[in-house]
Formats: sequence, structure tokens, C-alpha cells
Amino acid sequence: MSSHVPARKSHLDTVSHLIRLARIDASLDTRCMLAGATRFEFGACHEHEAPFHVLLEGTCLLRIGSRKLSLVPGDVVVIPSGAPHTITTPGRGRPQGVVKTSGDVFTTVRSARGGESVIDLFCGHYTFGPGAGTMLLRSLPDPVHASFGQPAGSGMLQTLSSLMRNEAQWQGAGTAVILSSLSTVLLAMVLRTSRGLATGATLWTAAGDNRIAAVIERVLDDPGADWSISRLSAVAAMSRATFIRHFQHSTAMTVGAFVTRARLMTAAELLRSGDDTVAAIAARVGYRSESAFSRAFRTASGTTPARFRRSFYHAQVRPRPEVRGPAARSTEAEGSR
Repeated sequence: MSSHVPARKSHLDTVSHLIRLARIDASLDTRCMLAGATRFEFGACHEHEAPFHVLLEGTCLLRIGSRKLSLVPGDVVVIPSGAPHTITTPGRGRPQGVVKTSGDVFTTVRSARGGESVIDLFCGHYTFGPGAGTMLLRSLPDPVHASFGQPAGSGMLQTLSSLMRNEAQWQGAGTAVILSSLSTVLLAMVLRTSRGLATGATLWTAAGDNRIAAVIERVLDDPGADWSISRLSAVAAMSRATFIRHFQHSTAMTVGAFVTRARLMTAAELLRSGDDTVAAIAARVGYRSESAFSRAFRTASGTTPARFRRSFYHAQVRPRPEVRGPAARSTEAEGSR
């Protein structure tokens, strides 16, 4: 029997745990209040960024590659790949461009030729940490399209919409952090949405079968345990064959792929925040050999555990920039006392 240490000392639900593990931050960048027959092009995001859109009013078309998504009020779209895409509003004639007005907190975008707004669309991006964050985003459908409008959703998005609009109009002290927090709430709502009326996507973070959801939570609670198919099927109270079939239907991945992902996401956080050796971390997340762990980690993250850890070490030991202005004078004054 291999020794291990549970990764989660305090209990969190699956979505809350994953958002913390992935070190996700949110930024609301743009409010689009576009007239009819307008096209707005979004370029590719930077590495470790995923754009999102939430439509509060009106209808529009989002194009990403060869895919077209028709959006209605209450729709949220997250694009894990960060791929370029286009928003187009309905209307006759040649689509017009946009004009941007920078504000203290975000940019407001309107149609170049003016006209009454037909949509109110908030756009931003999620920044996620390398390692666990990358693994989480790569495991999601691309794009993720969820609808929280009636009848599929509840009144929660209406509350969020009202808060976002109020803050957008206010743009005062604390607006940036409030909009960031509300955008993180949106992501949590998406990640916990099981396949059905709200989304056609299968998200492993929101298994619709409560028995499969219980298995996912148990593995995330203790990824280093010996999670055999027999043990997992017992947790789900199913036969082996039934469990395997139900798990793949609910998560769109195999049991083995999920267990591997849970272990490597936890390992990435341990490498980033702890000082255990690579061998100790490998054992802690359920690997019997350091070499097997290193191969799996490199496949999932594109780098070795040692290089992954060194990248954070070098970032932490970089010299601090020289402080100028009043802060510098204050420091010098304190040093002369």
C-alpha cells in the first residue's frame, strides 16, 4: 500500500476547489453597446488567458473558426483556447465597424455610424495559472456556451446583470474588483452547469449524475489514494461496467484520464507552492515512480516538474524595481533614523 497525504485538508465543493487550484483571476475589459449591422472582431488572447462574453440584452452572432453561436440574453460564452472571434449584431446592409472609448475601469464600444444600441454585451478574460490552470482550461469544450436566461436559468444572472450594470455606470472606487468578482461568479456558474437545457456541452466539472459527481469529489479530495475501478465503482454504488459507462457519459472522458488530470493538477500546485522534492510530490499524488510522474506531467503541461518549479523560483527572486517618488523618499527617511 502506497503512502499518501490528502491534498485537501478542508472540504470544498468541486467547482470552488478547481477555481482555487487553477488560480483564476477575472477582468472585465469591454462593454459593447452596439447598434444593428455591426461587427466587432476580437484578436487572439495571450497565453494563459481565456476570453468570455455575457449577453445582457439583445441578440447577436458569435463566430469562432467555422462555428456560429446565436446568443440571447442570459448567454455566457467562454473560449478556453483564446482563439480570435467575431461578434455581429443583426441588421441589414454592410456591417459597420466600431469606435472605442476608454474609461477608468473598462472600454465602451459603440457602432461607428451610431444608432440605437440593440445589444448590451460585457466582455472580459480569465487569467489562469500555468500548470493546474492550463490543465483545467484544456479539459473543457472550446467554446463553452451556457444559457442562464429563462426558462433554462434562474434569477441569479438577472441579479448579476443588475450589479454589473450598476457598477459599469458607477465606475467608482472598488468597481474593478467588484466586476472581477462578479465575472468569477459567472465562471463558477458555467463550470457547475450540467448538460441539458442550459448547455449542450458535457463538462466534467458538473456531472449530472450525483453518483458520478460524488466520485469526482472523492478523487479531488484525495488524489493520491489507490483509485482502482473497483474502488471507484463502489463509491458510486455501481457495477464496474455500469460505472465506466456512466462516467464517460457524464464527463466525456475515461476514468483513467480523469484520475490522471486530478493528480497532475494537484501536483502542479504542490510544485508551485511547496518545497517537497519532485519524488515526494509524485508519491503524494499517487505515482509509484518519479519517472512515470515526470512523463505524465510533461505530457499534460509541456514541461518537466523540475523546470515548472524553477520557472516560479526565478520569478520570485527577480530583483525588485527601484522605487521612485514619495515612497522612495519615505524609505530613505526611515533608513536615516
